[in-house]
Amino acid sequence: MSATLVAMAAGMGSRFGGLKQTAKFGDAKKTILDFAIEDAIRAGIDKLVFVIRKAIENDFRESVSKKYESIIDVRYVFQDERGPKLPEGRTKPWGTGHAVLSCSKEISEPFLAINSDDYYGRDVYLQAVKFLSDSKPSRHALAGYKLKNTLSQSGGVSRGICRSNPQSGELLSIKEYSGLKMERESPMKIVGDESCEFSGDELTSLNFWAFEPDFMQLLGAYFDDFISLNSNDTKSEFYLPSAVDRAIKEEKANVIVLPTDEVWQGVTYKEDAPRVEEFLRRIGRI
Repeated sequence: MSATLVAMAAGMGSRFGGLKQTAKFGDAKKTILDFAIEDAIRAGIDKLVFVIRKAIENDFRESVSKKYESIIDVRYVFQDERGPKLPEGRTKPWGTGHAVLSCSKEISEPFLAINSDDYYGRDVYLQAVKFLSDSKPSRHALAGYKLKNTLSQSGGVSRGICRSNPQSGELLSIKEYSGLKMERESPMKIVGDESCEFSGDELTSLNFWAFEPDFMQLLGAYFDDFISLNSNDTKSEFYLPSAVDRAIKEEKANVIVLPTDEVWQGVTYKEDAPRVEEFLRRIGRI
């Protein structure tokens, strides 16, 4: 089976304070995305599509992607050159949904879509590729992490809390919550900006998706709707989870949650970097 990894790497890194896509760890000087690529290739991925901004192409290729060009099919998509022009006063791209849509001309096979600054763990790539090997139109999947395994010690994070059918694993809805952080460890209590409380065992999306190629057509239609309302907006974003949630509600897609006990690591904040490095050493990745 042929399958592609789409790595969304066009983010600005405002909270990190720099280009977090190129942050290096260990003596081997690996980026978070290097681990994702290694795990994806090991699971059977045979093409890489990097979604970046044109302005970071040289740094990104030198720091991350150039070394893979001789061993696997590598493509580059410049998100800021796809779709409508940004309105005056806006600097960041149109969001994760648009990032994936930007790859539509490069993809005709099943694909994974991930964030470039998240460590997801080896197991989820194996699960996702296995899922895609049983290809069915309009049938997609996401990795479902336990919320308690996805928090940052450096500040609040945004997470998509999933509601799913406990028997079938079918995703029923996904809702984004912001500012999530642990308030109490035992019994665990996680709070967020919306005065919400969670136990930590909730299934959570970290933007690790497995899509059939027909999802692109839906995504394009939803993005057209978004732009018709927000073409002059300097802040609104077309989020991938929101598009998936709409497709489910309209009964145009069936999405299965693939539960995992993997522990997330990421560089949302500059202060995360030392803890990420210690974690990677502890599990033997560096």
